[in-house]
Amino acid sequence: MLKLIDVTVKYGSSIALHSVNLEVNEGELVVLLGANGAGKSTIFRTISGLLKPAAGEVKFMGQSIGGWSPDRIVKAGIVQCPEGRKLFPEMSVLKNLTLGAYIHRKDKAGITRSLENIYELFPILYEKREQPAGSLSGGQQQMVAIARALMAKPKLLLLDEPSVGLAPLVVEQMFKTIEKINRDGTSVLLAEQNAFAALQIAQRGYVIENGHLVLEGAREMLCDNEQVRRAYIGA
Repeated sequence: MLKLIDVTVKYGSSIALHSVNLEVNEGELVVLLGANGAGKSTIFRTISGLLKPAAGEVKFMGQSIGGWSPDRIVKAGIVQCPEGRKLFPEMSVLKNLTLGAYIHRKDKAGITRSLENIYELFPILYEKREQPAGSLSGGQQQMVAIARALMAKPKLLLLDEPSVGLAPLVVEQMFKTIEKINRDGTSVLLAEQNAFAALQIAQRGYVIENGHLVLEGAREMLCDNEQVRRAYIGA
């Protein structure tokens, strides 16, 4: 479904990603583990068209998308939920959600159905739909951010650090929801520092350090890997 082939990305003269090879198959939930500054968000910004590769190729559904504009990539089916949520805090929850469906704005009936699905997935957002998004708790704001991305009807959902700043119980609920989104048919690439929680729901994973992918494998292999356990799980 998604394939990065020897992708190198630069910020000016500095190399941020070094010949990265990564793939997500249809229906998979894949985790990208790494510390702050390792390159996770750079990978996501490159996939989303916000950064252009200096070398290599990004392919989605068999097409090379490395030179596509971000809006064209969203229309093709890749949607990112960014780190830090990036909500419009003074706008209502409903308006934030509706903005997520901008590419489907002519399909009013479809937007209504999407909202019904969102409220089924996140019942609290129905109760809070007329409140300013900035007045919600951190966990509820993260729900809005994920729900807004889902309103675009992605084939592949990019989730960048959804657990940051959330209480452990909220993190547990959030990851159960991400797992359900994947079970319902949306492929997911999840960037996380919380390896323990992420590896509970992922089928496969990658580890990135200083712009290099240093490890990849099935969930069981990564959970049993001493380097991963020491660096990301604390065991």
